[in-house]
Amino acid sequence: MKVVAYSIKSYEKEYLALANQKKHDITLISNPLSLETVAYAEGKDAVIVFTNDDVSAPVINKLADLGIKYIATRSVGTDHIDKIAAASRNIKLANVPSYSPQAIAEHTVALALTLSRHLIQADEHSHHFDFKLDTLVGFNFYGKTVGLLGLGHIGQAVAKIFKGLGCRVIGYDEVFPEYNDIIEPVSFDDLLTQSDIISLHVPLTDSTKHIINKTTLSFMKPGVMLLNTSRGALINTVDALDALEAGRIGYLGLDVYEKEKGLFFEDHEHDAVKDGLLQKLMTHNNVIITPHQAFLTKEALQQIADQTIKNLDLWQLDKCVGNSCVCAKNCRVAESIIKPIAN
Repeated sequence: MKVVAYSIKSYEKEYLALANQKKHDITLISNPLSLETVAYAEGKDAVIVFTNDDVSAPVINKLADLGIKYIATRSVGTDHIDKIAAASRNIKLANVPSYSPQAIAEHTVALALTLSRHLIQADEHSHHFDFKLDTLVGFNFYGKTVGLLGLGHIGQAVAKIFKGLGCRVIGYDEVFPEYNDIIEPVSFDDLLTQSDIISLHVPLTDSTKHIINKTTLSFMKPGVMLLNTSRGALINTVDALDALEAGRIGYLGLDVYEKEKGLFFEDHEHDAVKDGLLQKLMTHNNVIITPHQAFLTKEALQQIADQTIKNLDLWQLDKCVGNSCVCAKNCRVAESIIKPIAN
């Protein structure tokens, strides 16, 4: 199969090569997919994309005009793909339904521990030979209540780590995992009001966009720790900044940002104009922002590459890609997995 892979970073190449074993003719390019770069797909059977690529209806129509039959995304999330447009042009879609949930979970907890013990400030002070402890008082996780919004593979992996720290772990999901003796099921409202730490692990859908907003934030404990390693638009960032400045949010750990498209994954240090909202967040010592790197471990990268190549293998054999299929006609049109408090 002839394939072009967009938005390829240097750290991905060896894993894709190892997974592919020269089975498919894959052209790797660093450019993101867009209307300006769609021409690279000419003469190909499939394209491989990532979360910040433009896979909107106009781009999909251009891809279809060029003869593209398949789109594989190197991600679990598929909110960046217009599935209806793909279905209308008979383009098949596949994702990586699960990969190393431990990678995301460990990064989530790393953000939490770093925030709680002020490790960024401590390191900065130490580099200036300032070894005072006055501003570095943290808190124990032991005995605290951690609320998990979304209890898929990642949410359950996060639960195990926090449970190991001695936390009470509560969670909300439309479908509660079977045989789980770690997470205590609660309503969405109870999760908001009872949690000392809230961590988000749900997909981005119309019903979950801005699930964290002015109203839901008002139900949280003053000084709550809020963590997001899922999708940036789950949080209304303006509302979160207001809550941060009012003391409603005591700690904020983000690996994703709702306006990250075209920003994350690239160096923008020398841009003349920078994202003002993100700059305001970064002025706060109780905020940590990482550049959508929670997935970035050797193990996760290999699993992503393996599943991506497997999807191509099955398509080449004219077989269904099973759980990896995210074609609109095969996707259950989900009701809201969360019944949010009104925004």
